[in-house]
Amino acid sequence: MTIFLPKGYRFAAMHCGLKADPAKLDLSLIVSDHPATAAGVYTQNITCGAPVQVDRSRTPGEGFQAVVVNSRVANDCTGKQGWADAMEMTALAAQTVGAAPDKALVMSTGVIGALMPMEKIRAGIPELGKRLRPGEEAFLEAAHGFMTTDTVTKTASKALCLSDGTTINIAGICKGAAMIGPNMATMLALVMTDAALSPALAQKLLKEAVDVSFNCISVEGHTSPSDTVLLLANGAASALVAQSDIDAFADALRLMCMDLAKQIPADGEGCSHLITIDITGCKDRDSARAIARTIANDVLVKTSIYGADPNWGRIISAAGNAGVPFDPQKVSLKLNGTELYRTGTPLPFDNKAVSDSIRVSRETHFDISFAEGNAAITFWTTDLTTEYVRLNADYTT
Repeated sequence: MTIFLPKGYRFAAMHCGLKADPAKLDLSLIVSDHPATAAGVYTQNITCGAPVQVDRSRTPGEGFQAVVVNSRVANDCTGKQGWADAMEMTALAAQTVGAAPDKALVMSTGVIGALMPMEKIRAGIPELGKRLRPGEEAFLEAAHGFMTTDTVTKTASKALCLSDGTTINIAGICKGAAMIGPNMATMLALVMTDAALSPALAQKLLKEAVDVSFNCISVEGHTSPSDTVLLLANGAASALVAQSDIDAFADALRLMCMDLAKQIPADGEGCSHLITIDITGCKDRDSARAIARTIANDVLVKTSIYGADPNWGRIISAAGNAGVPFDPQKVSLKLNGTELYRTGTPLPFDNKAVSDSIRVSRETHFDISFAEGNAAITFWTTDLTTEYVRLNADYTT
């Protein structure tokens, strides 16, 4: 897979001792050689961690040059000490490139309630500063440093030719496998571009992209205190994106974020199916999202797919629990392309064939149509498996 890396970024990652296994990277540093605009979208959980609080206070803004990311320790619910540790991490990261202490950002993921082992961080960040380098290999190493229970790194990129002939690149790294719920969950994402954006435009475009990507995924619906999506735009390849190019840039950013977001439930802890839910015909997108989210988080729907049981009544029933008014007699449902329910009426179908279509593929597709309007949304979730329960029951023990 070709990775379109934006110009002017360097990467490093290492094992600094947060994870028990020395083969697993747990600290990453991403540096922009040019002062960059930064924007951020964050968790809606009111118990948000210190890194979220620090980043939220600084974005959107200009002049940023570093992002430090650690895994294994979330620095959530850690009081004044957690805030001091997050501030120190950004100061150390900024120091590696000679930037002001407040021109760096931090993301942390892992166990809630544990204090950051700062002696390891203090040794690790300066060492990462010595290891910084550009290129695909370093980029992928940095992605490894994001991982907690992820089984694979998660990256995506896009190239875009602007109207003046300049090519700009957008690349992203994310992590997440559980505690995944709408309005983001235990997921971190860093998106970088070599285009130039104003803080206000960067924030607007990022929020719009997150709305149809990271806010449209769920594993079990738990919104973590750590959720963060950051965007850096350093202008190394272009001047400010022209008004005529904004829509094209927004589309590229949206598609890349959707690619990243889908990879999270696809790697959901212990899951055996990625479920895509396409909702059409709603009054507005918020209504479509509410219905999709309710279906995605319904335990009975999830267990049906785990058991390859085309129990479509659970899907329709879940839609009716979303708190969104609609005419039940105008609802239709397809499961993996087979129409099971049309305008409020059940249809005959080959139960075994539909069951087999679930069983033999990792991906399952719900297509649910309403007759309330023209709004639509795509949402991704997973089934619920016994392995998911085991993994999360044993997480800290």
